[in-house]
Amino acid sequence: MKKNAVTIEFPLRGEWVAPTTPAKRIPSHGTNRMGLKYAFDFLQVDQNNMNKFYDASTFRFLILGVPLKKCYCYGKDIYAPCDGEVVAKIDGVPERKHVHWLRESIIGIKKSFTFNEETDDFSIIAGNFIIIKCSENVYMAFVHLQTDSIAVSLNEKIPKGSFLGKVGHSGNSTSPHLHFQVMDSSDLKNANGIPCFFEKYQIYQNDTWKTVYSQIPSEKDRIKFNKNQ
Repeated sequence: MKKNAVTIEFPLRGEWVAPTTPAKRIPSHGTNRMGLKYAFDFLQVDQNNMNKFYDASTFRFLILGVPLKKCYCYGKDIYAPCDGEVVAKIDGVPERKHVHWLRESIIGIKKSFTFNEETDDFSIIAGNFIIIKCSENVYMAFVHLQTDSIAVSLNEKIPKGSFLGKVGHSGNSTSPHLHFQVMDSSDLKNANGIPCFFEKYQIYQNDTWKTVYSQIPSEKDRIKFNKNQ
């Protein structure tokens, strides 16, 4: 996977997990289409239960659903992993106010079967998103952002570490999370995925935090990144 890979800063702060990662399988999302080959999904979970992404009872989640504000990563800040230019931006796509496993599953399946990438607007599945050009033939997409949270403008040149927006639940999202991918084009219809590694982050192993370099997380890793760690 290291061939043609780019190395960038981790786009989030604090503790995260990556249930969908190219460390687990390639293509990570089951398809090479739309630049998805090496994409990640990042979310935050209960430290004692990596399957629980919300601060509520399991009963409430299964029966009633949980409000977005009860999801650990909802509204968390996203940062630019490199210097770049904003080449695409969609904001204002509304979010569902609660997360309910059955409804989200039905919506996800329906959109997956009905979405036509040749004719439909990508915001139908991506929700609010940003695409940044980092260098020639290297682009990064940040997907499912919180409605009206995007803090950068189209064609704006931004330095590494710039605040971009907030983690949300827009588009074809089963729960609040950041979908992140690197690709060779800003045209999602024709983009090919590019592998990436993160410059530095910490991984929790044997009851301690260990700093690693130029790696990507597995689906079982607890990871942490703070700018000044």
